[in-house]
This record gives sequence, C-alpha cells and structure tokens, in this order.
Amino acid sequence: MTGKLLTVEGLTAGYGAAPVLHDVDLTVHQGEIVAVLGANGAGKTTLLRTLSGLVTATAGRIALDGQDLRGVRVERMVHRGIAHVPEGRGVVTELTVDENLRLGGLWRRDRADARRALDEVYQLFPVLAQRRDGAGHQLSGGERQMLALGRALVGRPRLLLLDEPSLGLAPRITAQILALLRDLRDRTGLAVLLVEQNVRSALSVADRGVVLSLGHVVTRNTAADLRDDTALRHAYLGF
Repeated sequence: MTGKLLTVEGLTAGYGAAPVLHDVDLTVHQGEIVAVLGANGAGKTTLLRTLSGLVTATAGRIALDGQDLRGVRVERMVHRGIAHVPEGRGVVTELTVDENLRLGGLWRRDRADARRALDEVYQLFPVLAQRRDGAGHQLSGGERQMLALGRALVGRPRLLLLDEPSLGLAPRITAQILALLRDLRDRTGLAVLLVEQNVRSALSVADRGVVLSLGHVVTRNTAADLRDDTALRHAYLGF
C-alpha cells in the first residue's frame, strides 16, 4: 500500500431536501481495497453515486490525489481516473461484447494503449473473448458482470467504485470476481471501493472496512478486526 489516493471529508449528500449521507469521512490508498458495509438503506450506493458525480454533494470534500472532485461532470470522472460499475451491471444489451468493451476506451487519446487494455481484458476474462461478437443480451448474469467490470478496466482507472458485484450471481462466479480484484490490486496498484451485500466475501478480499448506518460512519477498521468484532457484526452486519 502506498500513498493516500481518495480523501472524503464531511461528505453530506442525498436526493432533494433529504440527506442520505451525513458527515462521512473515509480514505482509500493506492493499492488498497476498502469495503463499504451496512444494512440496506445505510447509504452505501448513494456514497458511490456521489463519488462518481451522479449525486451532488451538499457539503464536504472529495479529492483524488489532493485534487477537488466536487463539481466535476460525471463524464469527466473517468478522465480523472475513477471508474464506477453500478449495481445491475449496466451492459448495453444491443451491442456486442467487443463494442461494449470499446466504449470504455473511447475517450482515451493513446489508441495503442487502449487496444492493449482491451487485449488485457480478454486475457482476464477468456469467456468474453469467446463471445466477443455476441450481443450483450445473450450473456449470463456472471458474464454481464465480467463485461461491466472489463469495460471499466479498459479505461485504466486508478480507483474502481464497485457496487454489489455478487448480486444474483453464483458463489463460484462471485469468488472469481473477488479474486480478480485482489490480483489487480497486487499487480497494478488498483484501488477499489467495494460495496458488497455478502459481508464475509467482502471482508475476505478487503484490506479495511467502513461500516455505515443510516448514512453515518459508525466504525472503520481493518477487515480482520471487523470480522473478529462479534458485537459489531451482530449489530450492523447481520452475521
């Protein structure tokens, strides 16, 4: 783990006049996986949507490498090095696998490296290479999750915001995706802010965890310490 990449201080955000997040502080270092945990309605998805610019923060600071991100347009976030894979995977079902992946690199000026990034994604996910000319609607749920993740990786992000990657997937596919995150962290220094309904799986891959309850941070600690805190697990994490 190296320097601090993402800094969030005093973040308040929500929809309309009703805030969902209240004075949230967190950090993510380069090469670190941080799990955001909590019950349904805790504000986990709103946090990722605010960091990616889909929800406007009403107070606080969001910075990547010290550069303020508040007010940056959603479509410019990827230029800053942030990729957001939302819950539900967001594949363009009418396009082929290859066309979906190329969308992730359309903005990049270094066309040669964009092609290399595309080839690397096909190496990471051989099943996508086998289906590269097939339409998105022909893919299984697990393959769509791989495609959404691969499209984000084509943009060579420094920070990946990943929302509920295991939703609706078989445990074997979930384990494969989480193992890939660990490998990318170790090989490339990718930082990941992970929202995951399966708390055990999230803590098995994360370095640290942040627990939200009703939009407030109730604790933050190493993944190992969160796993071992029986009272906390029973109160906020459901196991």
